[in-house]
Amino acid sequence: MNEIGYSAIVLLLPLVGTLLGAAMCFVLRREMPSWLRKVLLGFASGVMVAASIWSLLDPSIEQSAEMGVWAFVPAAVGLAIGFAFLLLIDTLTPHLHANKKDAEGLPSKASRTSMMLAAVTIHNIPEGMTTGVVLAAALAAVSGGTGVHEAMIPALTLALGMAIQNFPEGAIVSMPLRAEGNGKLKSFLLGSISGAVEPIAGLLAVGFLALVVPALPYLLSFAAGAMLYVVVEELVPEAMEGKHTNVATVGFAVGFILMMILDVAFG
Repeated sequence: MNEIGYSAIVLLLPLVGTLLGAAMCFVLRREMPSWLRKVLLGFASGVMVAASIWSLLDPSIEQSAEMGVWAFVPAAVGLAIGFAFLLLIDTLTPHLHANKKDAEGLPSKASRTSMMLAAVTIHNIPEGMTTGVVLAAALAAVSGGTGVHEAMIPALTLALGMAIQNFPEGAIVSMPLRAEGNGKLKSFLLGSISGAVEPIAGLLAVGFLALVVPALPYLLSFAAGAMLYVVVEELVPEAMEGKHTNVATVGFAVGFILMMILDVAFG
């Protein structure tokens, strides 16, 4: 398989995870049990934190090694900008989190369904960027003479981790839409659309880095900052509300360990 085939798999695999998760609205009850939602939120958080460390921040620092004692600068700068970028989007975009009554962002007359989808779209942007920047790093390695399969393994590993993480996320999106009164098919389609932003964001990241290759360490850490913002601002607070918080912690541990194993063993 050439780099085009690998690239397609890397960009589309996370979306497949979302599609499979969204399909749970066909087989589960209208209401997702609170404990299950917390387990899934914790699991997604663990995967994203582990991916931020091993797939993004570590490579960012390693690629800046020639800066010596200042090798942390691209990682620190990109991380801060990633947080600021997601904070700006979160502040300006009208959106509504599942199981919440009050919308966030600028005032809007959009429907609850539209604002729930906007919340998930905000969440999925950094995930798409993450797969894109890691794919761009793999393509750069291929251009530098590394074998296609060897270069693509880290990107494929990350894409698999994102797909596993997107499975529960897809269910977390489609099930509340179903509970809002939408039909099963509509809930599935809307939940699936929420994941379509990931390959788009990934392609944009690859295209940008093709033009500005030296920016790779900064963009790696930028994606890490954006993902960590989502974890701290959205996933962890939702997982720690009310009862069953222990199962969310267990879910986090399982997700973190799984992503760490995938990244260290195969990345």
